[in-house]
Amino acid sequence: MSDKKASRPCHHCKSRSTSVPTDTSIIHYEKFWLYRHCSSVQQRDQQAQKAGQLFSGLLAMNVVFLGSAFISSMIFNNVAITLADVWIFLSILKVLCLFWIIYYLVGTSRQPHAVLYRDTHAGAIWVRGSVLLFGSCSVLLNVFQIGYSSVLVQCKSKVEILFPVIEILFICTQAYFLWHHSKDCIQVQHNFTRCGLMVTIATNFLVWLLAVTNDTLHMEIESQLREVERRFSGKAPPSHPHWCLAATGNETVLCICPNTTICRIFQKGYILLYPFNTEYCLICCSMLYVMWKNVGRRISHHHNLDTKPKFKLHGVVFGPVLGASAVIIGACIFMIYQIQATSLDPSRHAFVIYYSYYIVLLPLMCAGAVIGTIIHALEKKELDTVKNPTRSLDVVLLMGASLGQICVSYFSVVALVATNARSMLNSLAMAYSVLLIFQNITQNVFVIDGLHRRHTPPGKEEDTKEEQNQEANSQRRISVLELGQEIRKASLSYIHTYSHLSWKRRVLREISFFLVLCNIILWVIPTFGAHPLFENGMERSFYGFSTWFVIVNFGLPLAVFYRMHSIGGLLEIYVTA
Repeated sequence: MSDKKASRPCHHCKSRSTSVPTDTSIIHYEKFWLYRHCSSVQQRDQQAQKAGQLFSGLLAMNVVFLGSAFISSMIFNNVAITLADVWIFLSILKVLCLFWIIYYLVGTSRQPHAVLYRDTHAGAIWVRGSVLLFGSCSVLLNVFQIGYSSVLVQCKSKVEILFPVIEILFICTQAYFLWHHSKDCIQVQHNFTRCGLMVTIATNFLVWLLAVTNDTLHMEIESQLREVERRFSGKAPPSHPHWCLAATGNETVLCICPNTTICRIFQKGYILLYPFNTEYCLICCSMLYVMWKNVGRRISHHHNLDTKPKFKLHGVVFGPVLGASAVIIGACIFMIYQIQATSLDPSRHAFVIYYSYYIVLLPLMCAGAVIGTIIHALEKKELDTVKNPTRSLDVVLLMGASLGQICVSYFSVVALVATNARSMLNSLAMAYSVLLIFQNITQNVFVIDGLHRRHTPPGKEEDTKEEQNQEANSQRRISVLELGQEIRKASLSYIHTYSHLSWKRRVLREISFFLVLCNIILWVIPTFGAHPLFENGMERSFYGFSTWFVIVNFGLPLAVFYRMHSIGGLLEIYVTA
């Protein structure tokens, strides 16, 4: 494979796409040896683009399978393949990705005519802001991990400090790359760029997979907390203020923490920031995938001139009031829960308050989503069928991320039914899990339907009416009868829009704003440490610590990512309503 520049279009070309600029001397058409006999340059370009995507996709698939084999071997046979081996493999991938990103920044993107187009729909400000937020938290997480390993250096390998350092460099470089180049539609070195993007996607996915399945440090902290409980209950008091068990090969070494305060800071910080690293990996994968789809893409001129409506807080009353009430009440319940449920002796009252809040809020969100979907159906607006990789990815991510919460909820329902406990707390947990499933489904339908609707800003109908009148006036000499018909159509359209659709748009704005605020508080609560599914002990005692750890750490990051991604989709529905 090779990416070469065609100085002139082939004389066999029969037609040109509207997305291609008039100056064809700056277009870098793709070539592939298998399609060298195609008579049309554009046909050869399209076939080469598909071949490049296929090859880079296969490369990423092999990297993911190899990394998954390493991680699975570590889980099922931690003697032959250790956590250090997995870290070494991931560090090699991160270093390769770092070299490619640096090459892209200083080489590929600075070539002449490298970035002729930029996808205005890709890399929204809230997505790039999330990359910076979660990236910063991930850096801080690795700092805590370095500090924790340094304090317990007597029973941990000094090499373990090197891996978080490489992770910090990878996170910072990737965040800078995505902030400045997420909108690029690169037109040179197509195949090399695709392969680099796909290897970076595979690396982020493997880092996420390791974070989901690796419970080593959590087990150490859990053992410490159990020993503290035994110490206060008078059972087997430890001779040292803080200690943990660390497995090195087949031996178990007693890790003594010389400073209790520092250990507590590192432990709490690590546990609090752990979900942010998984969120960072998922967001980076989605942004890198959009960049991969945009490699070699030529966007039409009018596509870039499309202006998105701005966010304006007017015309809505009930949505902000109800949403703000949900946020304030949720924040208070979150603080009560953090104080009572995370102590050595968790209070059942905290779980009752937490579940009750969700049981009241989730039906309201379901009702709002159902009403919004019905209004979308009543509007009878055309579907927007224009090809848009960003929107297609939004739909896939929305559906995929919701599976995390749905999966955890079903596991919780099975555990609660199997234990056959008739307590009030179990009943509340059951209702909580079932309502979460319904809320995810109804909100998905509302958001996806709204993203595919061809929305017209309120002022554009008037512009359309004026354009139709001007066009009719220009044709007055041709036919007076046609002029009358055009004016009649424009008048009927105007009356229909403002007499029948205005209330629907107001209701859509109220619903979408209410759901935005609700998703914000439902994002904040699990992100900053409220995890009743792991802390109440019911499901953990049924499935076991390690199994339930994997289930929760698979579903929780996806659930948090779903809330954040839903906020972006709901905001788009709000501003276009």
